[in-house]
Amino acid sequence: MPANPRHDQIITLIRKLRKVSVHDLTERMGVSRVTIRKDLSFLEEKGILIRTHGGAMLAENQQKDKQFYIRGETVIQEKTGIACKARDMVLEGDTIFLDAGSTTAVLARELRGKNIRVITNSLDIMNILAGEPDITLISLGGNFRMEAGSFIGPLAENTVRQFRIDIAFLGASAFSSDGTFASHNIIESQLKSTVLKNSRRKVILSDSSKFGKDAFSIFAGPKDIDILITDLVFKGKEGFLSLGIEVITA
Repeated sequence: MPANPRHDQIITLIRKLRKVSVHDLTERMGVSRVTIRKDLSFLEEKGILIRTHGGAMLAENQQKDKQFYIRGETVIQEKTGIACKARDMVLEGDTIFLDAGSTTAVLARELRGKNIRVITNSLDIMNILAGEPDITLISLGGNFRMEAGSFIGPLAENTVRQFRIDIAFLGASAFSSDGTFASHNIIESQLKSTVLKNSRRKVILSDSSKFGKDAFSIFAGPKDIDILITDLVFKGKEGFLSLGIEVITA
C-alpha cells in the first residue's frame, strides 16, 4: 500500500466509486490538478488504477487477489500435477512464456535442465531459473506489481510484441463454463491478452477451485485458448471441448 496518505484516500475513494474524476479529487483533497494527475500516474504504475479521460477507474480487486506467497501455499498437489503435464508439452529449443503465478512458478521448477528460451514477467520465476545454464531467460521489464510479483504495463506489452512464442502458459484467477478466463487486475489482463496474440499455442494452467468463480477483468474467450490443464476434480470438460478448448487433467 502506498505510504502517501493522499494516495490511501484516493484508493479508498476509487474502491467505493469505481471511477473518479480529477475535478472531484481536486476538490476533495484540496490540492491542484497537477498534483492529482501525478498521484493518478503513480497509482497507475503500481497497477491499482487505470487513467481515463479526465479521471481514473479501478484496475483491480485487491480483496480477492491474494498475495503470491499465500496463493503458492494452496492446492500444492494439484498445481504440481498440472505443472508436470505442462512440462511434457515443452520441447528442446522452444520459446515459451511463463505468466506470473503460483502454478507457473511450479512449472518453472519442473523445466530446470531443459534447453529452452523462457520469457517471463514474474520476479519469482526469474529467481527460480536464473542459475540454469541451458535456459535463455528473458525478462519483460515494466512496472512492478508487488501483490503478484509481476512486471506489467506498456513496456512489458511492447516487449512481448518483439517475440514469436511457441507456447504461452498463463494462469487465471477465475474461469467459467462459457470459456472465459479472467484475472483480478485490468493491467495484468491487458498483458495476458497481448501474450496470447503473439503465441502459437495458448495454454491455461488452473486448478478446478478457480472454476465458476468471479474475477475483475476478462483476458480471453474460448477462441483465444487452445488447451486448459486442470485437475481431476474439474467437471466442465465436455462443455469446454464443445467450445473448442482441449482439456488435459492431472
